[in-house]
Amino acid sequence: MTGRSGRTGPDRPGPGPPRPLRHRPHTCPTAVRRTAVGHSPRYGPRTHSGSTTPTPYRSVPPAHRHRHTAPRTDPPTDPQPPPVSEGIPVIRFIRSPHLTPPPRPRAGRRPRPHPRSRAATLAAALLALVLATAPQPATAEPAAARPAAAPGVTGTAAGSATPAAPAAEGRPYTNPVKAQKGADPWIRYHDGHYYMISTSWTSELTLRKSPTLAGLSTAPSVRVWSDTTASRCCNMWAPEMHYQGGRWYLYYTAGQGIEDYGPTQRLHVLESAGSDPMGPYAYKARITHPSLDGWLIDGSLMEQGGRLYMLASAFTDGGTQNLVIAPMSNPYTVSGAFRTFSTPTHAWERSGDPVNEGPEVLQRGGRTFVVYSASGCWTPDYKLGQLELTGSDPLSAASWTKKPEPVFQRSDANSVYGPGHNGFFTSPDGTENWIVYHANDDTGDGCSNARTARAQKFTWNADGTPRFGTPVRLGTTLPGPSGETAATPAAYTLVNRNSGKCLDVEDGSTADGANVRQWTCDGADAQRWRIEDLGDDTSRLVNVAGGKVLDTADCSAEDGAALRQWSWLDNTCQRFRLAVTDSGGWVRLINAASGKVADVADCSTADGADVRQWTWLDNACQQWQLRPVS
Repeated sequence: MTGRSGRTGPDRPGPGPPRPLRHRPHTCPTAVRRTAVGHSPRYGPRTHSGSTTPTPYRSVPPAHRHRHTAPRTDPPTDPQPPPVSEGIPVIRFIRSPHLTPPPRPRAGRRPRPHPRSRAATLAAALLALVLATAPQPATAEPAAARPAAAPGVTGTAAGSATPAAPAAEGRPYTNPVKAQKGADPWIRYHDGHYYMISTSWTSELTLRKSPTLAGLSTAPSVRVWSDTTASRCCNMWAPEMHYQGGRWYLYYTAGQGIEDYGPTQRLHVLESAGSDPMGPYAYKARITHPSLDGWLIDGSLMEQGGRLYMLASAFTDGGTQNLVIAPMSNPYTVSGAFRTFSTPTHAWERSGDPVNEGPEVLQRGGRTFVVYSASGCWTPDYKLGQLELTGSDPLSAASWTKKPEPVFQRSDANSVYGPGHNGFFTSPDGTENWIVYHANDDTGDGCSNARTARAQKFTWNADGTPRFGTPVRLGTTLPGPSGETAATPAAYTLVNRNSGKCLDVEDGSTADGANVRQWTCDGADAQRWRIEDLGDDTSRLVNVAGGKVLDTADCSAEDGAALRQWSWLDNTCQRFRLAVTDSGGWVRLINAASGKVADVADCSTADGADVRQWTWLDNACQQWQLRPVS
């Protein structure tokens, strides 16, 4: 039939009549339901319109005792201004030897008295005396007027440099920085961009990249890892990335796709092919040791005294979840026994169940802290505690001193509940320290996907310990990290690796069924796409010119089916996964319905060449680069 471009052929269907809304099939190797008390599934089987065959569905992520799911009951509250008593940066002043005022000038000679004016002589003498004894203005700004740069965080973020002038505030941002699947968040600023990853509950790990903190909330979620290996396929938790020896190491927890998956959760690590945080990644190893060969979660890397250590959470004495530490010979090999270095002994660590988990390293001025999460994450009293390494041996529990009170906890006044499982990062200019954490805006949300990722700046107390303040209300707009100079992307162009041409809606049409092709990049809105996360590891690509989404014609699963634009119907064939194929930002666009990828017909380099779906062949004409448009 004839398409909008006038070309005919069996693979060029026209727009056709509007299609009915079809329920999206939910498929996942982890589609299981937990039947334990308090873990009922949220949804029943779904059926496609026009079909009598029930389709698989993805249940609410199954959970063990420390990853409980609970229904979300209320929408986020309206934005409110932040509290004025907490979270305000503390500016310290130092006196520099280079900025001390110059010595006062010596008194000059008194003027010779006029022989006919004794009064004039006396007045001149008095004036000279005043000038001689008064201090002169300093030629440099007083040292006390220049604040010292905030020392950087090591171990989990880059160190800092002292700026020549006070740093400007970054671009405003609003919490949450990730509204979908925001649990156990991790942020690292590297080479001009923020990288963010969090718990997925599925067999995939996705990463977001943005030049600004504000941009993380709308940045595309790009799949950097997927695994179908039975022993580690599913329920991926708590990922975080560490840079060692020119490679990125991505640690995460994963288990089996079975109903009672909790006991199968183990710690694993991926290794990047190069220095690009986006990968690609390859499976490297399971983090284990004969001393602790069972359940192990929330792994994090620590450098101390020139050595590497793995920190994690495990059951080491029956029903108590403790923090454990082990030496490492490299970023993927444990070289000695795991030892317990913190147990939940305080009442505030035992709400719901006795839990210590999510250890994160914070280092400053030669001191090492571990900030960890305490109590059950399914309770609104999930919170952060703090340890300090006060002895010489990190492997000895006696070398760690626990702060007797929590350092970051719920704020009923700000409607923030269960803040925890955090990470640390520094501002682009290295002068500010920041914390990222997850929290709920309702007391009943628990360990579900209702948790959102939030970030805020923290400061330091006079005794050298961190001061995290109070978690800010959801929806609060704050100044971003200092040193941000780039603009937040508003959309993206998708550039084909083979031709260098852009994904384009033909003639800038705004009609349903308009053809999608490649064309020389010209900056037109027809070549700009908003990539919107749908919360299930897929995204929709919205064309800026007409507001229509990228769509596979007639939801076909065949090779050669045309890609076109259509009004959003929430169909599976309008959902795409962005998956890393090579370093440098090259991805493939995988249709969620067919599993086929966006492909330039016959690998043409000509303007107007059709973009269709095809089986993945690892061809350059099937790879695209996302280029931000401010």
